[in-house]
Amino acid sequence: MTDCLFCRIVAQEIPSRKVYEDDSTYAFEDLDPQAPTHVLVVPKKHIPGLKEATSGDAEMVGRCHLAAAEIARQRGIENGYRTVLNVGPGAGQSVFHLHVHLIGGRQLHWPPG
Repeated sequence: MTDCLFCRIVAQEIPSRKVYEDDSTYAFEDLDPQAPTHVLVVPKKHIPGLKEATSGDAEMVGRCHLAAAEIARQRGIENGYRTVLNVGPGAGQSVFHLHVHLIGGRQLHWPPG
């Protein structure tokens, strides 16, 4: 999708600070980090968001979370981190390409936000 910011990042048309990549996911540092580790994990396939995902996308959503877990291991934050999917503008989603936020490296409080 040519007008999608994250599709253009995956295609390397827009620079990013890549931290992980495999056949189906791409992960990069968030430009406005909310914690010492704040990485966005996106599927290479364009899916606008979780509410638009289908049962055929279930494996891809899982792969994004597994990539986040791998990055957490690499960064040594397995003691506590959060994966977050914002769904829709009311939840703060501003880029409409499904993405998982990996947030950690500091004490995370509950409830969030």
